[in-house]
Amino acid sequence: MSHKSKRKRESDFDYYEGRYYKDLKDDYYQLKISDSTYRCPFCADKQDYTLREILKHASRFSRGSRGVKDMAKHSALELYIEKYLDVKPRAEVVKPTTEAAKPTPEAVKPTPEADNKGQLFVWPWMGIVANVPTEFKNGRYVGESGSKLRDEFTLKGFNPLKVHPLWNRNGHTGFAIVDFNREMDGFFNAMNFERSFEAEHCGKRDYYITRQRGDKLYGWVARDDDYHQKSIIGDHLRKNGDLKTVSGKEAEDKRKTSKLVSGLVDTLKTKTKELENVRSKCDEINVSLNKVMDQNKEMTEFYNNETKKMQMSERDRLENILKDHEKARLELEAQRKKLDDREKGLQKRQAQNINERKKLDLEKKNNEKAIMEQNKADEKMMHLAEEQKKQKEKLHRKIHELQRELDAKQTLELEIERLRGAVLVMKHMGEDDVDEKKKLDAIKMELQDKEEEWEGIEQMHQTLVIKERKTNDELQDARKELISSIRKTTTARAKIFVKRMGDLDGKPFIKAAKRKFSGDDVNIKAVEFCSEWEDYLRDPSWHPFKILTDKEGKSKEILDEDDEKIRILKDEFGDEVYEAVTTALKELNEYNPSGRYPIPELWNFEEGRKALLKEGIEHILKQWKSKPRKTRG
Repeated sequence: MSHKSKRKRESDFDYYEGRYYKDLKDDYYQLKISDSTYRCPFCADKQDYTLREILKHASRFSRGSRGVKDMAKHSALELYIEKYLDVKPRAEVVKPTTEAAKPTPEAVKPTPEADNKGQLFVWPWMGIVANVPTEFKNGRYVGESGSKLRDEFTLKGFNPLKVHPLWNRNGHTGFAIVDFNREMDGFFNAMNFERSFEAEHCGKRDYYITRQRGDKLYGWVARDDDYHQKSIIGDHLRKNGDLKTVSGKEAEDKRKTSKLVSGLVDTLKTKTKELENVRSKCDEINVSLNKVMDQNKEMTEFYNNETKKMQMSERDRLENILKDHEKARLELEAQRKKLDDREKGLQKRQAQNINERKKLDLEKKNNEKAIMEQNKADEKMMHLAEEQKKQKEKLHRKIHELQRELDAKQTLELEIERLRGAVLVMKHMGEDDVDEKKKLDAIKMELQDKEEEWEGIEQMHQTLVIKERKTNDELQDARKELISSIRKTTTARAKIFVKRMGDLDGKPFIKAAKRKFSGDDVNIKAVEFCSEWEDYLRDPSWHPFKILTDKEGKSKEILDEDDEKIRILKDEFGDEVYEAVTTALKELNEYNPSGRYPIPELWNFEEGRKALLKEGIEHILKQWKSKPRKTRG
C-alpha cells in the first residue's frame, strides 16, 4: 500500500470515528436496553451484552480486518463507553495502519493532571497553528482562510469556534489562532487538538527544532510563554485572553455553580412562599365557591318545588279541559243522536213532500217578512239611537238642574243651621222677655218651614239620583248594543270602529323575526314569540307597574322600566315590539286589570282615543243613510 493510500485511510477513519462518536453523545443511537443489558447499535445481530462484554466487543471489532467505516463505528463506541459509562480509559488505540499508532481526534479527553493544573493557559482556551502555507501575490503574502481551517478541524472532531489568521503589514504571517469553547469541554478539545499534532510530530517543540518544515501544519495550545511573547501571536493573545490555571478555572466554575445554586434556592423559597399565598387564596375561593354551591343548591330546590307546583297546576288545568272536552263530546253525541232521530222522522215523512214544499214556501214568505221586520228593527234602532241621544242631552240638563238644586240644598242646610243656632241663643237668653219670646217663636216657625222644604228637596234629590243611575245604565246598554252593531256592520277600518283593548299586535313580531331568522322559520318564530308574550300579558301575577306620589300627595301608576321582562323585551326585540307589548299591557291595566283579557271598546282611530257615544251614533246613522233601500214590490 502506498503512503498516499495509508494517509487517505487514516483520514477517513478519523472522520467516521468523530462523526459516530458525536452521534453517540447526542443519544442518536440506543445502547442501553435495561439496567444491566446493552446492545451494539452497529451490528445486525441483536445480541445482549453486559457493560464489560460490549466494551470487549467494541475493542475487538475496532482492531479487526473489517472496512474502515465499521472499525471507526466500533472505535467510537469504545471511546464513548470509556468516557461516559465509567469504564477505565484505554491507554491507546491501534489504528488500521502499518505505521506507528496515533491518537484519534476524539480520543479520550485528558483529565486535568497535576502538571496541567499548575500550568498557566490562555483563557478562553486558544490553539496556535503555525506554518500555514502562504504565497506571495501582488506584493503581499496570502494564505488559507480561517473558515477552511475551522472546517478541517471540525471534521477531525476538535469543535473549534473560530480560526483567526494573523496578518501584518506584509500580509499573512503563516500563523493562526484557534478559539475553543470557554468551558472545560473546550479545554479537552484544545488538548486533543495539541495531542493530534504531537502524534504527527508537529507540536510546538517540533516546530522550533525542525528546519525543513515543508507544507505541514504545526499546532499546540497557547500557554503563558506564548502569552508573553513579543510578537503578533503574543499581542493577539494578550488582547483577547487572560492567563488561568485549570484548577483556577475549576474553582471559578464551582463558585459560579455555588452562586447559581444559592440563587436557585432563594428563588425556590420565594416561589414556595408565593405558592403558599396562592394556596391560601385558593382555600378562600373554595370556601366562597362552596357557599355559592350551597346557594345554588337551595335555588335549585326552590326552582324544582315551584316547577312541581306549576306542573301540578297545569295537570289540574288539563284535567279540567279534558272534562270540558268530554262534556262537549257527550253534548255533541246527544245532538248527533237527536239529528239521527230527526233524519229517521224525515225519512218516514218522505211521502208528505207536497206538504213540506208548502211549508218551505211558507218559510220563504216568513223569511221575506223577517227581512222586512229586520229593516223595521234597523229603523227602530236608529230611532232608539236618536232617542238615546235626546235622553243623554236631557240627562245633562237634569244633571245641571240637580247641581243647582244641590247648591240650593246646601244653602238651605246652612240657613237651617243658622236658625238652629239662633234658637239655641234665644233659649239661653231666657223666656221672661215677651219680645224675645216672640222672636224665638218666629225663628222656630221659619226653621220648621225650612226643614220641611229641605226634606222635600232631599226626596226630589234621591228621585233624581235613582233616575240618573237608570239613565246611565240605559246609556251603557245602548253603548254595548252600539258596539255590537258596529262590529257586525262595519267591515273596513273606518273612523269609528270597535277595538279590543289589550289585544297584542303581531306585525312588529314578524319584523323582529325577519331580522333574526330567514326562510320558512320566520312566520313560525314570529307566532311563537307573539304567543309567548300573550301568555305573559294574561298572567295576573306579572304586574310591572309602580306607584309614584307627587308633591301634592297624588298617586299615579306608571310602567316599571326596570322590570326584568321589560328590559329583556326591549334588548332582544327592539322598540317596535316593546311599544306593542307595553301598549297592550297599559290597556289591560286600565280596562280589565283583574281578568287580564281583551275588552271591546268603541274607538276613534283617527284621533287614537275612546269614541264618544255621540260619535258612535253619528257613525251608524251615516252608515244607515248611505245603505241602499230595498224597493217594496
